[in-house]
Amino acid sequence: MDTCAHTLEIAFLAMLRNRTFLYCFATFSFYYTFIKGVALLFLGVIFFFDSALLALGDILFLIGLTLTIGPSRTLRFFTRPDRIRGIISFFGGIVLVMMRWGMIGMICQLYGLVYLFGQFFPIISQSLQGTPIIGDILKIPTVENFFSSFGGGGERRAPV
Repeated sequence: MDTCAHTLEIAFLAMLRNRTFLYCFATFSFYYTFIKGVALLFLGVIFFFDSALLALGDILFLIGLTLTIGPSRTLRFFTRPDRIRGIISFFGGIVLVMMRWGMIGMICQLYGLVYLFGQFFPIISQSLQGTPIIGDILKIPTVENFFSSFGGGGERRAPV
């Protein structure tokens, strides 16, 4: 029994020395924070725009986004002058949610998210067209034209 515990301790210490393990663990926890934020936002909408859940979701969403792409890229993304309407709408929606105006705040945030992350929609649509069920839906010409209209033309550069 003691030999088994010692072997596990040696294996754990070897994993800790390996930086890729720490990087993978940290990256997973960053994504997990981001996913918890999105889940709380979803629950806040399901529970009739509960302001407390929406506020927690907003905070975790922003923390998860910052931890995932880094503070400098997040700051650079949210200070781009060509997206000032989306930035003001998104953060104005967060302020409205914090002031307990959940429904109006979420509408403002939704507009801001579409304005800020609209360039991702054609990229996601093209990636998902190879999947079995969703791909068939996304290959319908009307749906394909809808998703290709986001992002401002033929430039397929990720917004972050």
